[in-house]
Amino acid sequence: MSTKNDHRCAWAKGEADIVYHDTEWGVPNRDEHHLFEMLTLEGAQAGLSWSTILNKREGYRKLFKKFDPKKVAKFTQDDIERLMLDASIVRNRLKIESTISNAKAVLELYKQGTNFSELMWSYVDDTPIVNRYKTMKDLPAQTDLSKFISKDLKKRGFRFVGPTVIYAMMQACGMVNDHVVGCFRHSQV
Repeated sequence: MSTKNDHRCAWAKGEADIVYHDTEWGVPNRDEHHLFEMLTLEGAQAGLSWSTILNKREGYRKLFKKFDPKKVAKFTQDDIERLMLDASIVRNRLKIESTISNAKAVLELYKQGTNFSELMWSYVDDTPIVNRYKTMKDLPAQTDLSKFISKDLKKRGFRFVGPTVIYAMMQACGMVNDHVVGCFRHSQV
């Protein structure tokens, strides 16, 4: 008799990964703060394992004010120095500074009459892209669309938004369903 474990995307191995995979990854989410969180966490993950970031997620939520762009945009140099000393997040100055910069870019979107969620979902015509990959090896690290989004976000003042970070964010927020077809979550999301 098979279990969900037999039919889960291969990257979900540890307990935190499995919970994240089974409940959140690939589920369409349009919440503004969640999207900002995923952009931050995917950027923080660059060069590290996703498990490392999941284990620090609560630290990020606390230190970055539950990813409220209005609050994060007000962070000062003193805040950056304080964050650099806190081991509950990845202490990388460029990644921390990019989160603050990205919060300011989100606020600029508000001034233009839109928000981060509307912008991100507009890239996929407000409809998740459903892929049908058979193995994890088939999944791309980036796509032409993630390259386009990356360039557009950079023009809008966002930082640490390369095409690989953007594609990972798209997967995380359900803009793309990249659960492999044999995974029990593929048809659920």
